[in-house]
Parts: sequence; structure tokens; C-alpha cells
Amino acid sequence: MSAFTAEIIGTMFLILLGGGVVANVVLKGTKGNNSGWMVITTGWALSVFAGVVIAGPYSGAHLNPAVSIGLAIVGKFPWEQVGPYVLAQLIGAVAGALLVYLLYKPHFDSTEDPLAQLAVFSTGPAIRHPFSNLFSEIVGTFVLIFVILYITNPEMGDQKTPIGMGSLGALPVTFLVWAIGLSLGGTTGYAINPARDLGPRIVHALVPMKNKCHSDWRYAWIPILGPVLGASLAAGVFLVLQ
Repeated sequence: MSAFTAEIIGTMFLILLGGGVVANVVLKGTKGNNSGWMVITTGWALSVFAGVVIAGPYSGAHLNPAVSIGLAIVGKFPWEQVGPYVLAQLIGAVAGALLVYLLYKPHFDSTEDPLAQLAVFSTGPAIRHPFSNLFSEIVGTFVLIFVILYITNPEMGDQKTPIGMGSLGALPVTFLVWAIGLSLGGTTGYAINPARDLGPRIVHALVPMKNKCHSDWRYAWIPILGPVLGASLAAGVFLVLQ
């Protein structure tokens, strides 16, 4: 499997399971309806585990443009590969969101709240305040990328960090995403990944649904720009501290 294909498939599983848990919690008539934030954050964390296990051996399992950009800034990833990786991640995100839509189609149609439908596909602010919302995405992504850079750093001081734990190597990032969701995610729904928000939002705009609302494109720039800025800041601080 090529790195490009791995990023598509890994990101597809990320969105299938991540968007799927949101659908299970917020859509009408599901077995998991109203099961809460803990279920959502846990489901998203485990979706990261699944995506990383699949794509890790072939592409390094970025699954996120912010990860690709952050690694490129610190010299751990070639800049010329950032574009293809981002394209693959966006394709995978669209495919995963489409699968969620098809799987939960009867529940989408029976859900009267159009914002609950939209929440399955894209993030949105609990309180709409562009500066605060952007800051939330910057901070959340800063934490994600900064910690990932230390997880992937083969040498820290005089101590060698063991790399290559097989499938268990996905656990640190899984717990990291879970922690971000629990601690920082309540403000915007913690996109921390431009492809995770943009790809599914495109699907929401295109697919037919009863009671469907607009796709809130006025907000869409925040979960794109915020993660890019957060990743860039994290990479810069990482370089200064080396």
C-alpha cells in the first residue's frame, strides 16, 4: 500500500468511527442517543487508534494536515509531500463522512434538529465568538502537535525513546486526543484537524436530508486556520527548545 493510499484509508476510518460516534449520540432513535460527551470523546480517541494502526506502517499515519505541516516545519517530513498527504487526507475524510451518512441515513431523516445533523459532519462553537473559537483551535492543536513531536522524537536528552511498539505505538496519540477532547474540546468540538472538518462539511453540503440546514461556511475557516496556526506554533516552540 502506498503512503497516499494509506492516508486515504486511515483518514476514512478516522472519520467513519469519529463521525459515527457523534451520529450515535446526537441523532434520533439510535441505541446511543444522548449518551454524552464522554462517549463522543472516547469514540474519537479510538478512531485515531484505528486510523493510526492501519496507516502507520505505510505513511506514518498523519491523518491530519496539521500533523503533516508541523512535522515538515521541524524537518521530520519533506515539504514536497505535504500537498499529496493533505489531498489524501481530504479524500479520506470525504469518504468516511459519506459512509456515516449512508449508515445513519434513516436517523438523519428522523432527526428534526438540523444543527444535530450538522454536528455529525462538522465542528461548531458552543458560544460563537470568532476570536475565542480560533484561540481554542490554536491551543488544542498546539497541544496535539507539541506532544506528538516528543512522542516521535527518537532522542530526548541522554535518554533513548523506544520506537516501534507495533499496534501499541498508536496508544500514546489515542490518549492524547482523548485528553484534548475531555479538557479542551467543549468550546468548539475540537476539530484540531482541517481535513476532519472540511471534508465532512463538504459532504453535508451535498447530500440530501430532511430538515437540513446550511453548512455554516461562515465558521468553516476557523477549524482550518486554527489548526494550521497551532501546528506552526508548536513546531516553532519545539525547535527553540531543542
